[in-house]
Amino acid sequence: MPNKTKNDNSFAYRNLKLYEGVRGTAIKILNRIDRTDAYLDKLLEIEIKNSELNSIDKALLYEIVHGVIRWLGRIDWVLNGFYKGQFSKCIPNVKNSMRVALYQILFLDKIPDYAAVNESVEFVKKLQGQKSADLTNAVLRNIIRNKDNIRYPNPDEDLKGYFSAYYSHPSWMVKRWLNRYGKEFTESLLIANNMKPSLTLRVNRLKTNKDEFQQLLKSVDLSFNKGRFFENFIKLNKLTNIQDWNYFAKGYFSIQDESTAISCEALGIDQNMRVLDLCAAPGGKTAYLAELMKNTGELVALDKFESRLKILNANLNRLGVTNTKSIVIDALEYEDEQLFDRVLLDAPCSGLGTLTKKPDIKWKRDLLDIRKLAKTQYTLLEKAASLVKPGGYVVYSTCTIEPEENFEVVKQFLENHGNFELMDLTDTLPAEIISENGTVQTFPNLHNMDGAFAAKLKRIN
Repeated sequence: MPNKTKNDNSFAYRNLKLYEGVRGTAIKILNRIDRTDAYLDKLLEIEIKNSELNSIDKALLYEIVHGVIRWLGRIDWVLNGFYKGQFSKCIPNVKNSMRVALYQILFLDKIPDYAAVNESVEFVKKLQGQKSADLTNAVLRNIIRNKDNIRYPNPDEDLKGYFSAYYSHPSWMVKRWLNRYGKEFTESLLIANNMKPSLTLRVNRLKTNKDEFQQLLKSVDLSFNKGRFFENFIKLNKLTNIQDWNYFAKGYFSIQDESTAISCEALGIDQNMRVLDLCAAPGGKTAYLAELMKNTGELVALDKFESRLKILNANLNRLGVTNTKSIVIDALEYEDEQLFDRVLLDAPCSGLGTLTKKPDIKWKRDLLDIRKLAKTQYTLLEKAASLVKPGGYVVYSTCTIEPEENFEVVKQFLENHGNFELMDLTDTLPAEIISENGTVQTFPNLHNMDGAFAAKLKRIN
């Protein structure tokens, strides 16, 4: 028995070493994404935290893994064309090694094609043997020889197929958007979804102000642009490990997309109110609400997972929020004798407005998810409505662009609840993001932020 334990440990160590380095770690993450429901950012966070990679290698790891997932549709289209047999049934180590190499060949100029191929071949040889390494080498070198002549579906004959393969989105999603938005808008949306994400910061006005914070950014040579719609948001001109900056630990800012301001600003919060954040974790909007309340009144934040509320509480503590009470509970089970002045329901959704930052979502969702989520969203909206006082407001928001999860949920609610009315947000928020029905719908290709929806409902009696 002692020998078996020693051998097991030795095998585990060797197996761990097989996936070392940037590309080995990238393949390990991609293998896990293939066979589990784990989310890309969570896997990356764990690997980066536990690795001995330097900052440059960590940035390259992020680039490669996000890049492969973002362009998976195009990468697999090309590989399918050059691989003899069904590429989808290829051994995971071989399949993801080819994907990593092809991403570098198609999208990264700094790494020579031959170097990307050699690294892939050596990795596969180490894990799967010479036969698989020879196959990898043959497929990748054939692609390089024909790189300028790769064929995609003919857009004149199969626009959906062309958009799906070339712009790397699931065909069901492309079909929906083509039917809804037409060719030009859909193409611009797909292009925007494939852009590398920018880093946006929200200035925490509980601890500083935008002028002081901008001076601090300049003092460390970080260039930036002001937010397009909200002055307390700042967009950095390049990605950087901003969380290592001491002013992050001091709580001077949060990393948040500008779209997160929409639902919070729509609530029309004043000091000393009683406010409920029904689905609060990880707490970005909760912290923004506290700031708008100037740490006065009472802000109640709910989430059914204790682990998520721990992250929320740590975030609020860092930002100097003192007026919030967090409760571990399923929102549908929450009761309170005292009704709230304002209720924010930032509902669980498909997240299809966030594909720039979370490219793996597009491969994890399907039509059934949207329909199931819409039912949950409606039930949560009814719950939110039961907790707001007469004369008070509920804001329903999502980070998706799908009508079934957005205005259709609100429309159904209003048809069944005559004691609520839809408020026009025209006088509250920038005109550019207001839809014709007075709600908000943003798009990455139009507004340079995540796709988000918000509707404001007033309880009449």
